[in-house]
Amino acid sequence: MEAVKRFFSSPRFAVAGASNDSRKFGYKSITPTVHTTYFLAWYHQHSLPVTPLNPRAAQISLPSRTYDTVPSPSGLSSPAQTSLSVVTPPPVTLALLQEAHSVGIPAVWLQPGTFDDAVLEFAHAHFEAVIAGDGGQGGEGWCVLVDGDEGLEAAGVQWTSQRL
Repeated sequence: MEAVKRFFSSPRFAVAGASNDSRKFGYKSITPTVHTTYFLAWYHQHSLPVTPLNPRAAQISLPSRTYDTVPSPSGLSSPAQTSLSVVTPPPVTLALLQEAHSVGIPAVWLQPGTFDDAVLEFAHAHFEAVIAGDGGQGGEGWCVLVDGDEGLEAAGVQWTSQRL
């Protein structure tokens, strides 16, 4: 839980892999009922300052708001104050984490299906906090949709619900 508390202690958040394109990994289901666009929506609904990362789309739309994207971690305004939630396939995740490390992102949350052994090895060697793999309340490991509310509470983050 210490890694989760560190993750949520950041004043900003980014979601890598959010997409409007239903053919992309960043849109497809992680489970039969959970699409990865839900991850951006989770941060939005918890009134957390979030920036989607997408190298091809200038914007990602939710029903109540359209977010401007940045193409990669180096496009973030304050990467050293940003925790990164990842929803990309493992080969993309590794390159993304390498760049995230180079710009000083301190904490990453790797959703189920986004990592392999090489990704985990790199993440644990280069970030202050890594949330990934076994643990959490869900059957597939740590997931911000399942474990995020408890993590916010543990980190002492106050939030208000806003409409999707």
